[in-house]
Amino acid sequence: MPKGRAPDPDALLDAGGDGDGNDGNDGNDDGLSKRLREILAKLPGEPGVYLMKDRRGKVIYVGKAASLKNRVRSYFTRSSDTRAFVPLLARIVGDIETVITNTEKEALLLENNLIKQHQPRFNVKLVDDKNFLVLRLDPRGRYPRLEVTRRIGKDGARYFGPYHSATSCRATLSLVNRHFKLRTCTDHVLNSRKRPCLQYQIKRCDAPCVFPIPPEEYGKQVDDVSLFLEGKDQDLIARLKGRMKEAAVAMEYEVAASVRDQISALEKTLEAQRVVMADQRDQDVLGLYREGDAVEIVVLHVRHGKLLGRRNFSFRGQEFPTEDVLSSFVSLYYDLGAQIPDEVLLPIAIDDAAVKGEWLSDRREKKCEVLTPQRGARRQLVVLAEKNAASSFVTRRNKTEDMEAALGKLQNRLSLKRIPRRIECFDISHIQGTATVASMVVFVDGEPVKSEYRTFKVKTSANDDFASMYEVISRRFRRSKEADENDERKGWAVPDLLVIDGGKGQLSSAMAALRDARIDTGMNGMDVVALAKERAVGPEAAGPQTGHEPVEKQPDRVFTARAKDPIALRPNSAELFLLSRVRDEAHRFAVTFHKKLRRRRTLRSALEDVPGVGQKRKRELLKSFGSLRKIREATVEELARAPGMTVAAAEAVVRYFGAPVEAASEAAPVEQREDVAEDATAEELELLEDDDAAVADEDEAEGDLD
Repeated sequence: MPKGRAPDPDALLDAGGDGDGNDGNDGNDDGLSKRLREILAKLPGEPGVYLMKDRRGKVIYVGKAASLKNRVRSYFTRSSDTRAFVPLLARIVGDIETVITNTEKEALLLENNLIKQHQPRFNVKLVDDKNFLVLRLDPRGRYPRLEVTRRIGKDGARYFGPYHSATSCRATLSLVNRHFKLRTCTDHVLNSRKRPCLQYQIKRCDAPCVFPIPPEEYGKQVDDVSLFLEGKDQDLIARLKGRMKEAAVAMEYEVAASVRDQISALEKTLEAQRVVMADQRDQDVLGLYREGDAVEIVVLHVRHGKLLGRRNFSFRGQEFPTEDVLSSFVSLYYDLGAQIPDEVLLPIAIDDAAVKGEWLSDRREKKCEVLTPQRGARRQLVVLAEKNAASSFVTRRNKTEDMEAALGKLQNRLSLKRIPRRIECFDISHIQGTATVASMVVFVDGEPVKSEYRTFKVKTSANDDFASMYEVISRRFRRSKEADENDERKGWAVPDLLVIDGGKGQLSSAMAALRDARIDTGMNGMDVVALAKERAVGPEAAGPQTGHEPVEKQPDRVFTARAKDPIALRPNSAELFLLSRVRDEAHRFAVTFHKKLRRRRTLRSALEDVPGVGQKRKRELLKSFGSLRKIREATVEELARAPGMTVAAAEAVVRYFGAPVEAASEAAPVEQREDVAEDATAEELELLEDDDAAVADEDEAEGDLD
């Protein structure tokens, strides 16, 4: 094992791991052990729950399925199902246990219990229900009061919430105590007090513990509090205004004034609450943000159209598909006691949405729908939740710690010689061999360093990616040799890891260039890998699908110079996320430079064909008139007034645009030119003003490597 790297138990387990160097696959190409193949062959087709265990017998994942046979086999079979956990599970899973249930709903309940019992490595883990705070109001009690509780019981009481923190719950209690006269004392104090407390003195309680308050009068306050907590603001205000008018008619002016003040205070409080939905439904809106195996989920609580609060949940080590993570979260979240709304809105569709809706409806004893909105107000709420999830992920995560973990996993998974602090990635971009360019992007400690990005114009090859890669790598690492001799060019130092966007062919070309440049890639040298994108394989991959043969997909693969076969990384792992991010950034940068170069070569103005109009006059005309169409429609006098123009030059422009085709020049008029952008003023000006900067950038990228 290379120095400076501690062994990773997960990596050893992923490698096939019984700890004795035996992968147990019986020499089969699919990598499955004999026992695992037998289990997969005998799986039942009924609904139920499956428990995946590692080679030590520990449960690592619990899932449910409408058909155990179809779902479990999908994890170990290449198919067009992009949710599959890739064949690497064959190296981790040592046994699969199944439990058959009568219905999928029973499977859902059993899955929740087994997840809480085993706490599997790859399942979402939620804390118990002690974190859920709700307010309880039992209208059947003697002089009811609001209580804070953590459990929602089926006892006839009314529950309001949930509240994401004790602070928000306390704030709601404070509002109720300020605007309504419910008692705040316990039942014991209510039955034993002999004289009113301070709450009576400051007119926040009618002291039912001492004075004979009619139950019907106190019941009005209970109903008012229920309306307030349910968010039925208009009903509450209308009810209070009616009570104020009744008191005024009865000439109870002090009572009417008190209700008036209560209405005024409530209206000021309610103005601060934001209405996000007009249909007055209770909704939980889920937003999800993911980077590799790190997942952030936010739940927005919308009650009667008003956004009342949110809860955040952070998860690490979640490498199963996003749909499975979200489905498991929904089950556990509501199983732990969260208040069930009318609708649960999800950012992505899950397979068992209908079953979950039925299960939630049974628990709530009222209909609940699990929806994935695609448009309208509900979709806007989901987008808002996703923005909150992304923001929470950035603010709550320990970025340095997460990146260190990702770099360590990448080192262990690819058997790199050292932690890849500096990563460089190269990509080639062209269209059928024209305007061939390359990009180099640099990541230091997992973050892009754009000041060290470089672009290259490929000079020696036409439509040959391998030759282009050889040229670019040679030119870049020739700079490294110069950097060793010149301290001013240390930015070209050899990286820890070189990533090539491509497969074995591109990797071979890069290795040949490195050997010719005498760059050390041996035991103590630089690591070099190639990252090939996911692709479809099989008879249907190249043409239209007929439905007879499924299209197989090969996941992202990493090629190394020391191994014949590629290394497949788990789809949602931190190491693949990091490599893919580097690769995608190199691709983006190469394509951007290619488009700019191609545009510069193809986009040309008709003004270039006008005698006597050079770059300076062209720039001034475009600035003055705004577009080629307006220049064509201008008179000689208008053109001559432009800076730098003369009457003779203006007449030449008018003559060129106004003369017949055969008399104008050898070039075609504007209307018949396919390479003229009629209203491309912004692009024309950008190209003219950036020419000097572009030349400088190209010199910087190419230098004296010719």
